[in-house]
Parts: sequence; structure tokens; C-alpha cells
Amino acid sequence: MAEIKNYTLNFGPQHPAAHGVLRLVLELDGEVIQRADPHIGLLHRATEKLAEHKTFIQSLPYMDRLDYVSMMCNEHAYCLAIEKLLGIEVPERAQYIRVMFSEITRLLNHLLWLGCHGMDCGAMNMLIYCFREREDLFDMYEAVSGARMHAAYFRPGGVYRDLPDSMPQYKHSKIRNAKAMAQLNENRQGSLLDFIEDFVKRFPKLVDEYETLLTDNRIWKQRTVGIGVVTPERALNLGLTGAMLRGSGIAWDLRKTQPYDVYDRMQFDIPVGVNGDTYDRYLVRVEEMRQSNRIIQQCVDWLRKNPGPVITDNHKVAPPSRVEMKTSMEELIHHFKLFSEGFHVPEGEAYAAVEHPKGEFGIYLISDGANKPYRMKIRPPGYVHLAALDEMSRGHMIADAVAIIGTMDVVFGEIDR
Repeated sequence: MAEIKNYTLNFGPQHPAAHGVLRLVLELDGEVIQRADPHIGLLHRATEKLAEHKTFIQSLPYMDRLDYVSMMCNEHAYCLAIEKLLGIEVPERAQYIRVMFSEITRLLNHLLWLGCHGMDCGAMNMLIYCFREREDLFDMYEAVSGARMHAAYFRPGGVYRDLPDSMPQYKHSKIRNAKAMAQLNENRQGSLLDFIEDFVKRFPKLVDEYETLLTDNRIWKQRTVGIGVVTPERALNLGLTGAMLRGSGIAWDLRKTQPYDVYDRMQFDIPVGVNGDTYDRYLVRVEEMRQSNRIIQQCVDWLRKNPGPVITDNHKVAPPSRVEMKTSMEELIHHFKLFSEGFHVPEGEAYAAVEHPKGEFGIYLISDGANKPYRMKIRPPGYVHLAALDEMSRGHMIADAVAIIGTMDVVFGEIDR
């Protein structure tokens, strides 16, 4: 009689549903997963090591490239850690701008997740719908920093510059007539804040469209309900954070429990799941988008009424204005020292964490008093979540492994670092 034995299958690293360069070694009994072994390290860029050889400010652009769909949230944690070591105050207006852009980043992240997760499970149109809104959000990034993705906009002590008074407009083109151009530029007539407010007013209806496509769709529910269930106890023991933890019914959100910047002044709710399955985590993230929209609206209202500085006036940490630099010898020296040598950070260690779209994203810095970090350690949420993949996928089919990878919302920039 033939001996029945399990066989091993490589899932990835070039698999379209691997969400990056994940090599998953699956041990299968027929089509049922007995064991899932995630192999990582195929995107390793030594970010933590590189930071030891760069000044504090030079390491900032590396942050954008960690989780490359949540750019400004990574910068946020890094700036908070440096500010903790330096003991500097961030101007109030800068704090509101940071919170607003962190929430814009959350929308960017969740829209990409929703589009890709939907497509992984066969809902092809989701990606097109979600990318329609991402385009507007990228325009906000570009208006404020000049870059559509890797912004390097947050700086130790505040943000790089204030919000612009005008939005870039579409120029005349061969493929669009004047009427189409006028339509595209309709909400770009005012300032960046006007453009953001226009988006915030439109967005809830657009989220309704996503829900119409997926929430009660029976194929979507068959692919997600009861898949990858994590109990509240296991979620805590596995170190899950963000929507992965809230999907299991635990209302833990750093914006409420350990507020930073001006989150303690914001009105928003923490959505939680009931069953801890893939479907619940979908519902949690969709509701998070609505709550982020509320926070952005509150920031816009405050920023309209309250002008002010957007970066610290300590010129050992932040550069002086161009006018000051060209008229004062001291400011010229500050400018030269800052960009040639950077700033020196007092000896000590600091850990700063933010409620990143994927969970708790932390930066642990050790300084020996030099102008470079002595050590930097990144605590990425995706790395911890991936460790739970084996437990979540046992007993499920290969097709369910795709839904489970999707529900984790992993990005390999931060996992491999």
C-alpha cells in the first residue's frame, strides 16, 4: 500500500499575493496547510546599521522607505524619539499638521491594503476604486513636500515648511479638452487646506462605495468569515497590535492610551471586532478610515484659525529661515554647522511609538552624545504579525493563506529593514 506523506510547496517570493518578497514554505496535506514557515530577508537594506553612520537628520529619508506605504508615520516615530532625547518643544501648529498628515497617511495605507486584499480574494475592481482616492492623497503629499511618496516632511522639532496657499493645477494637454481640464481643477482653486477639506467631505460617500462592493458580498464573506481567527488572549500573547489586535476585540490604540502630539484633543472612536477573523479585521480598517477622516476635519478647522511657527526656533536643531541666514552671521554659522555636522544629541536612550496604520511602530534610539545615533532599533508591526502566520493558517486551504497574508497588511520594507 502506498505511503501517504505531506509535501512541501514554495509560496513566493515572486507570488503576486505575497505582498512583497515573502517566501512561504508550506507543508501540505493535500490542499490543507499543516505548517507555514515564512522566510524573510530578501529585501534587507540594513537601515538600522546605516543609521549609525549618518547624522540624525540624514537618516530621516530612510524612514520613508521602511513601510513604503505609510511614509510620514515612520518619520513621526523617528522625530518623536529624537525630540524625547533633545527635550525640545514642538510648536502647536506643527503638531496639528503632523497629526493631519499621519491620518492622511493612514488613509493611503488602508486604501492600498483594501485594493490589494480585495484583488487577492478575487474582487478585481477594488484596486481601481481605491487608487482613485490615493491619487488625491498623493497630491496632498506633493503639495506640501514636493514628493508624492518619500516626503521627508516631518523634521525633529516640527515640519519642514508650512502648508502652501495654492494647489498645483492640471495644465493644458492634447488628450483633454478645456471642459475636462476645468473639471479636474475645480477643487484646486484654493489652498491645500481647501483641497483637503473638499476631499474630507467627499470621502465618506466613497467609503460607502467600497462597502457596497464588499461588505455584504457573499463571495467576499465566504473568503473571509472564519478565516485566520485569533482569540483575544492569543492576540496579546503573539504581540499583535493595530487592527490585528482590535479585530480580536481589544480596544488598544496608542492615540488614546499613550497620546502623542495633539491626539488627546481629537474626537474619534476605536473600532473593535468580535470574532477576530479576517472579515472583522476588514470591518475594523474600513471604520478606521472613517475615523481618520473625522480627525483630518478637526485638524483642518484648527489650522484655518491658528497661524504660527511650524518648526522649533532652536537653530541648533532646525535651520534658520533663508532671510535670517543671509543677514546674520550667527545664523549663517548655525546653518553651516547644521548641514555639515548635524546636531549633537545628549547621552541617553529613548523609545517612541506611534499608532502606525499597521500597528505599533516604535523607534528605540541610544545616543552617546555624538551627532549620529550610537544604536537604532526599529520595532515594526509587520514583523511581529508575520510570526503569527503559521498559527493563523494551520488547517486552512492554500487559497486561505492568500486571504490571511492580505489581512495582516504586511509590507517588507519594515519587516526586512
